[in-house]
Amino acid sequence: MEPEQPWHAAFPAPKTTQPASLTREEVLDKLRAGGIGREFILVDVRRNDYEGGAVRGAINLPAQTLFPTIPALYQLFKSAGIRHVIWYCGSSLGRGTRAAGWFNDHIQEKGDKEMQSVILYGGIKGWATAGQDFVDFMDGYVPEHWT
Repeated sequence: MEPEQPWHAAFPAPKTTQPASLTREEVLDKLRAGGIGREFILVDVRRNDYEGGAVRGAINLPAQTLFPTIPALYQLFKSAGIRHVIWYCGSSLGRGTRAAGWFNDHIQEKGDKEMQSVILYGGIKGWATAGQDFVDFMDGYVPEHWT
């Protein structure tokens, strides 16, 4: 019996393996400035572990189904004037990094010098456990999940 392949084995590996990142403090500053949906967007790529809350205003696009939608997402984000696409998962070390890499590869293929694809350093775990300032910028926060 063959071992089960990881979900991402069905797609090409991203060329960008270490995308740029923003700290939670930088993202919080962006949220406080009110630019979400106008100059940046947050994308939560969790699927089965999408629980405990999300960064306020983030959209959920599970990583397992993301790759085929990247061209359409790029066009949508570009049309909306989005300059920063900020990806995260639980820790932003797996799915978030892969998603940001794939999206960055697409941005580079398009020759786009204005849009950036980055990860939220530390992911949702880092965000939800960083104190009240961060919790105040969460939708559906469940404190018990993070203890």
